[in-house]
Amino acid sequence: MSSRSAARDDPRPDLVLRDVAGDRASTLPGLDLDLDRLIHERLRLGIVSALAVNDALSFNDLKALLGATDGNLSVHARKLEEAAYIVAHKQVDNRPPRTEFRLTPAGRRALERYLDHMEALIQATRRA
Repeated sequence: MSSRSAARDDPRPDLVLRDVAGDRASTLPGLDLDLDRLIHERLRLGIVSALAVNDALSFNDLKALLGATDGNLSVHARKLEEAAYIVAHKQVDNRPPRTEFRLTPAGRRALERYLDHMEALIQATRRA
């Protein structure tokens, strides 16, 4: 039996990888893996990863750590805030204003799921 037909006999669904436009690009047999596209973007993954290992980080700390511009970091942080993965606390009583970010419990769960998915993908690729 070929490995292709053996893969079809596997009761687990295929992992479907999609390109940027969302079109089906390829599959890996036996994995049901739907990556969180919100976290999968490089800068957003950097933000949630940095916040996962720090209680909180300021806007300037994140910007320096990730090598991001003000505008780029603002846009990506806002997307994560809208998904309730991070929260921003703005202190405006002092000069200059300071924004501090924290990872939410939902953000931590999303990161854990993402990491589990990536580990499964790595294992499947090594077996292929």
